[in-house]
Amino acid sequence: MEVKTETLNSTPFIVTEAAAKQISKLVDDEEKATGLRIYVQGGGCSGFQYGFAFAEEIEKDDTKIEQHGASIVVDAMSYQYVMGSEIDYKDDPLQGSSFVIRNPQATSTCGCGSSFAY
Repeated sequence: MEVKTETLNSTPFIVTEAAAKQISKLVDDEEKATGLRIYVQGGGCSGFQYGFAFAEEIEKDDTKIEQHGASIVVDAMSYQYVMGSEIDYKDDPLQGSSFVIRNPQATSTCGCGSSFAY
C-alpha cells in the first residue's frame, strides 16, 4: 500500500508549533496511534464540521502530513476542504483548550468554530 507523505514545503495546510506540540503529546499518550486524523463531515450549524480522531491505520487514500514533529492524517474527501487552512491549538483559561482551524476557503463559520460553510 502506498501512502502519500507530504513535508512542510508541499503541505495542504499549516500546523502551528503549539498544535504540533499538543498533537505529539496526545499521540504519544495513545498506545496504537500513528498520528492525528483530521476529517470533515456533513453536519453542524453551518453545513460541514471538523472532526479529530487518532489514526491507528493509514488507509490507501489517506495523505500523511508531518510538521514540527507531528503526524497528521487526512482522507481524500477531507483533503479538499482543509487545503490552505491553519491548524492551531489554544489553551484559554476561560474557554478551555481546543484545536482551532482557520480555513480561508470557508464562506462562513458558526460561533463555536467547529462547523463551516464551503
